[in-house]
Amino acid sequence: MDFQQLAAMPPIAIIAATVLLTMLAITVRRDFTLSCLLAGLGMAAALATAATGLRDAAVQVTPLIVMDGYGRFYMALLAATGLAALAFSHDYFKQRDGENEELPLLLLTALLGGLVLVASNHLAAFFIGLETLSISLFVLIAYSSDQDKSLEAAIKYLILSGVSSAFLLMGMAFIYARCGVLDFPGVGHYIAGRQHSDIMVLGGVMLVVAGMAFKLSLVPFHMWAADVYQGAPAPVTAFIATVSKGAVFILLLRYFLSTGSYGHSQLLNVFSTIAVLTILAGNLLALQQQNIKRILAYSSIAHLGYLTIIFIAGGNMAAEAAGFYLTAYFISTLGAFGVVAILSTAQTEAAEPAIYQGLFWRRPWLAAAFSVMLLSLAGIPPTAGFIGKFYVFVAGSDAKLWGLLLTLIIGSGLGLYYYLRIIVVMFLDAENIAPPVCRPAGKRLSHAALAILTILTVWLGIYPDYLMALLQG
Repeated sequence: MDFQQLAAMPPIAIIAATVLLTMLAITVRRDFTLSCLLAGLGMAAALATAATGLRDAAVQVTPLIVMDGYGRFYMALLAATGLAALAFSHDYFKQRDGENEELPLLLLTALLGGLVLVASNHLAAFFIGLETLSISLFVLIAYSSDQDKSLEAAIKYLILSGVSSAFLLMGMAFIYARCGVLDFPGVGHYIAGRQHSDIMVLGGVMLVVAGMAFKLSLVPFHMWAADVYQGAPAPVTAFIATVSKGAVFILLLRYFLSTGSYGHSQLLNVFSTIAVLTILAGNLLALQQQNIKRILAYSSIAHLGYLTIIFIAGGNMAAEAAGFYLTAYFISTLGAFGVVAILSTAQTEAAEPAIYQGLFWRRPWLAAAFSVMLLSLAGIPPTAGFIGKFYVFVAGSDAKLWGLLLTLIIGSGLGLYYYLRIIVVMFLDAENIAPPVCRPAGKRLSHAALAILTILTVWLGIYPDYLMALLQG
């Protein structure tokens, strides 16, 4: 590895170094705030180095990793998301008994796996990054070990994740058996050099896609999502819904753009079917839920269906449209789960609708922020979510995906109903509710993070030009 390659690696190197530093600090002194501080500084440094290198030329760092503008943008997005999740986690866990110093360490390790994923240019790096991310998530989901639902959620995720990894490895084996290479450009050259689809390569790609569909909770691989979202601590749920899903989608898009797998029309037909089922199932199942976290779980399934439309459309606009939609989705989802985390106490997870009754009259700031996030997820102007949905329409229209766009319209209409239902509950008369929810104190970091997310949601909905220019860059 020469100096140029080494100089391109700071985001990944910084997070890896911070993992080691935090681990050493825990052995010297068990202090939850100190662990969070070290983790936060590492994430901030990774964010700064990724953001300042957006215009740098692409650098191939060994056959496994490529550092380009695409990867650096998403590294910055994942690092910023990790910072917000860490802020919510600090205030959420500091009021709970037990030693929680390892939680920031696990968030760092999961983030490291996500950074490796978005920079992967090789199936081996893809698998290493994915497993680093997943193994950390097993522990994070079960971190509230005194809660039965957390342990149940972690066991479900562990078992199903193992099955998805088996699909991935088998698919990689098929691809290697036929292509003789595992790097994305090499697979792309093999596909481009054949006049007809190779059944073994196509089968391998479909197995890889099936494994990734589990991580993305696409239908019919979605059944774990609601239970895991409900059982995991609220900040961890926010991390899973954003960093975990986002990193896998980014890698999937890079793989298809790099290898020319868009030439497999059969595969795109499968994706189209999955997108329709995911959008409809996610929204219809959300309508039946009462638990706030389960509603947001099925909402996230539907949003991955919308993202799949961008993925199927492909073309020159795919990366730009996916970048804006993911940014809007990350901000809105983090904010929504941030409100849940702020309202939660050591005894109660704020997931039942009764907790939100009359919230506008008791805690107007939180209710307003939650409403902004829900309206953004619904795609209502002037929010970032509206611009994200507009990008989906433009990408789908360019590719003439009229059936998928009709499904998007139907799904958006269904989604608006259950988002507005939560907002209406927050407007109900506060005098009619039973014992008021206690006001959690000392959550300054969470409130600051939520304020920034709320401002960004509205700002990107009114002035999206800067982010658009960055993505077009």
